[in-house]
Amino acid sequence: MGETVTPNHTMATEFILLGLSSNPQTQLILFVVFLPIYLLTLAGNILIIITVVHDRRLHTPMYFFLSNLSFIDVCHASVTVPKMLFDFLVTVKIITFGGCVVQMFFLHLFTCTEIFLLTIMAYDRYVAICNPMHYLTIMNHKVCLLLTGAVWLGGTVHSIALTGMTINLPYCGSREIDNFFCDVPPVIRLACTDTYIIEALIIANSGLISVICFVVLVGSYGVILVSLRNRFSERRHKALSTCVAHLTVVTLFLGHCIFTYSRPSISFPEDKVVSVFFTAITPLLNPIIYSLRNEDMKRALSKLLGRKVDAEEK
Repeated sequence: MGETVTPNHTMATEFILLGLSSNPQTQLILFVVFLPIYLLTLAGNILIIITVVHDRRLHTPMYFFLSNLSFIDVCHASVTVPKMLFDFLVTVKIITFGGCVVQMFFLHLFTCTEIFLLTIMAYDRYVAICNPMHYLTIMNHKVCLLLTGAVWLGGTVHSIALTGMTINLPYCGSREIDNFFCDVPPVIRLACTDTYIIEALIIANSGLISVICFVVLVGSYGVILVSLRNRFSERRHKALSTCVAHLTVVTLFLGHCIFTYSRPSISFPEDKVVSVFFTAITPLLNPIIYSLRNEDMKRALSKLLGRKVDAEEK
């Protein structure tokens, strides 16, 4: 295994990913399972982006944020899944130290950005449902751009902070990462120094962001649901459907973040299962949830694909 000796400590030049399995037959099966999932993730999310851009009726704040979410999901899945698929076909799963750092940086960039974006989407739904008369004034184009820029800036600052702390640790001894990708908790377990302070900072940073955003999201949707009690049944059903879709995404996505980053860096048997669901499955579920539960999106998709949707468009 590669390593570089410095005056202070031994610097790792590469790591070995233990992956999901060491059995060749199992790995081949996993490759056959996850390759279509990844391709569907790319196709579904890219189709949403194209549909929103193509259909002028979807040029609203809600679908602007949704297209951003789809873009993030494409990037998020592409950080880890291609490497995982490649490793299913090889015996020794090696990743360089630089590659590991890059993977950690972009993983946390897209994860944190998505958390912030989901929070903004909840605020957007709150304004649309609870203050519909002033919705387009409050959520105008400039505000949407500023909020999106703030979301990406926040994700970048968060990722730089976590990755910077991880890079500066000395690594010696074992180079085996007990996962199929590089993430801060499994990597810092390999450090040959006390990581108590860094683990506390991770919990205070990633864990706290996840918990606070989850509480804010659930609280905002709670207020929305209460406000829907006196609405007409048709509008209430449409708004309720949207909220349920958003809450499903939030629960699936933030559930992993809270489970992973709100506890000390201790390995659990469930970690890999949760990580697979987080990196490979959730980005696929987003287009399914938002497309199949949204009539406007289904009509726009049908129009884009050249199908007749209803008598009004004939």
